[in-house]
Amino acid sequence: MERLASHLGGPELYIKRDDCTGLATGGNKTRKLEFLVADALRQGADTLLTAGAVQSNHVRQTAAAAARSGLACHALLEREVACEKSSYRKSGNVLLDQVLGCRVDYCRRGTDLAAAMRATAQALRAQGRKPYLIPVGGSNAVGALGYVQCANEIEEQCRVRGVPVTRVVHATGTGGTQAGLLAGFRESGPDLEVIGVSVSADRATQKRKVRRLAADLWELMGLGEALPASALNIRDEFVGEGYGLPTDAMLEAVQLCARLEGILLDPVYTGKAMAGLIEMVRSGELNASDTVIFVHTGGSAGLFAYDWSLGRS
Repeated sequence: MERLASHLGGPELYIKRDDCTGLATGGNKTRKLEFLVADALRQGADTLLTAGAVQSNHVRQTAAAAARSGLACHALLEREVACEKSSYRKSGNVLLDQVLGCRVDYCRRGTDLAAAMRATAQALRAQGRKPYLIPVGGSNAVGALGYVQCANEIEEQCRVRGVPVTRVVHATGTGGTQAGLLAGFRESGPDLEVIGVSVSADRATQKRKVRRLAADLWELMGLGEALPASALNIRDEFVGEGYGLPTDAMLEAVQLCARLEGILLDPVYTGKAMAGLIEMVRSGELNASDTVIFVHTGGSAGLFAYDWSLGRS
């Protein structure tokens, strides 16, 4: 990202385009679903059952993966963001869910989605269906394997291109992307730091979430020594008022990437993560001695649900 780097006057900036992974505009969940859908097919499932917020990128990609694999898809959408704008309720990912043939049930804010999914699964079984439950964000040990693979891919691409990466920055929400990257980079040593910019939870809560998931992943992979606490770098200063709620820094980040690089971020995840990267450059935390890779986890379909926020300047 030469133009953005020049504008900020900081480190060399590269971008890992996981918004280009396919499945109905792509995103990071596609990597997770590669493993999750394989497991579902192995178990003889005929329906993918998952959950997320109303404008969930994960649900949209799960619906696309189900269609591609000949499976049905059923999703629970939590009204987590208090927004009654028509575009938020009907456009963006919600529209794509419908186009992809996903059956959607809406839930109140604060719903125990794991419990609601279990109840829905029981009802589907009573109908003779064979549901495969995928947690919010596809973030369990099986799904996180997708980002172990991504870390290996980044290392190989950097080796071939001679890119001496020192920092990897990404949005962290349900934790699967960060846990997978940490597992994949585990042999890279202390010179490579994975920085997760939280989009929802405070630092302590997010650390517990990622640490639990990393422990499950370490066990699944049969790794030896556990993830050291020092490896968990999570920033929570860029959440703003809460998940899915716009911030001025997010708006600036989305506009800068669009107008300098022709790259579309999203308002919920990558916009806030890029806002974090920009501030870390401006503060000198990331400087000319660094080579930084930003992992673009997708979500640009969500831009259309936030026209009321993004169109204000």
